[in-house]
Amino acid sequence: MANYTFLESYQNIISIPSISAFDPAIDASNRQLIDWLGNVFSSCGFSISIHSVPESRNKFNMLAKIGSGEGGLLLAGHSDTVPFDEGKWQQDPFSLKQHDNKLFGLGTCDMKGFFAFILEAIKDIPLHQLKKPLYVLATADEETSMAGARFFAEQQMINPDMAIIGEPTELRPIGKHKGHMAHTLNINGKAGHSSDPDKGVNAIEIMHKAIGHLLTLRDNLSINYRDESFSVPQATLNLGHIHGGDGENRICGHCKMNFDLRCVPQLSDNEAIEMIDNTLSPLYSDYPARISRELMYPTAPSFACKDEHGLIDLAEELTGFKVENANYATEAPFLNLLGCDTLVLGPGSIEQAHQPDEFIDLKYVNPTISLLQNLIKRVCF
Repeated sequence: MANYTFLESYQNIISIPSISAFDPAIDASNRQLIDWLGNVFSSCGFSISIHSVPESRNKFNMLAKIGSGEGGLLLAGHSDTVPFDEGKWQQDPFSLKQHDNKLFGLGTCDMKGFFAFILEAIKDIPLHQLKKPLYVLATADEETSMAGARFFAEQQMINPDMAIIGEPTELRPIGKHKGHMAHTLNINGKAGHSSDPDKGVNAIEIMHKAIGHLLTLRDNLSINYRDESFSVPQATLNLGHIHGGDGENRICGHCKMNFDLRCVPQLSDNEAIEMIDNTLSPLYSDYPARISRELMYPTAPSFACKDEHGLIDLAEELTGFKVENANYATEAPFLNLLGCDTLVLGPGSIEQAHQPDEFIDLKYVNPTISLLQNLIKRVCF
């Protein structure tokens, strides 16, 4: 086993850039980090498999496995980070800095630093005595398309009993979260001189009608799709961006609007999309070939822990916190497709995620290592 200390592992992980971005100019491959993780976990006795993620920019998943048999525990995290705000960091984002009982660096909190916690936790565990397998998964592109987790779910390589995703939750178990989808609605009218409206088709006027239909859908969602365990209990629809026309004296020839919808777990992505299209169907009929709707990027489904193997009770026992819900999206719905109980549970606070001078408080170190060790012992021994 590689004899890295906790801080050495953290420094190595943070020092390898693995930015995920839709902009190809700043997007980076995660291969170097995946190879480093594969080598370190291999030296700990794990078997390693690395897979190229289809339709990505040189991105990879890594699965490490030790032990045999059915079921077991999966510890998962994403290997990528968001871009950093140049000029707003007080230090090099890729150099781990310890100050004021905190570790600073890009990814310290959200969340590739989680792998350093796993490496530290397994040092004192007799892995050769496992009765069920222990898996470690590092995925690609969580911060953009979640392509790595989607691909891993499609592969169906493993079937653990339980999975923990180490996102920053302040070590409070998250058992549900809403989904997120974003749509673009395009209206193609016919431009013309504003002095003679009948010679054109005003795209803004059609969009006005579309907005009315969507707001009716929003109100129906608020009534019929609710989960009172969330701080915002209803499925939400937000009109986020609109642009149309190019002059006050011209009939608007094109209008575009972006909107999002956040589903509660009882509403699937496919059902939500069908509801949007049914809502807009009268306009599709009244204005054929003038209206189109498309997803801006793949949907992130809502999530609810299956809890078929008692993971919620176990997590509540080990953390001392009752299971909670979150309003942000994670890779949990994809790991759920493996058939396992899944919880989002990890060190650090979401308040530090995606921020300049990102950090994790060192107060999480010992509790997180103890939690991971207890989870492994309770599930895999």
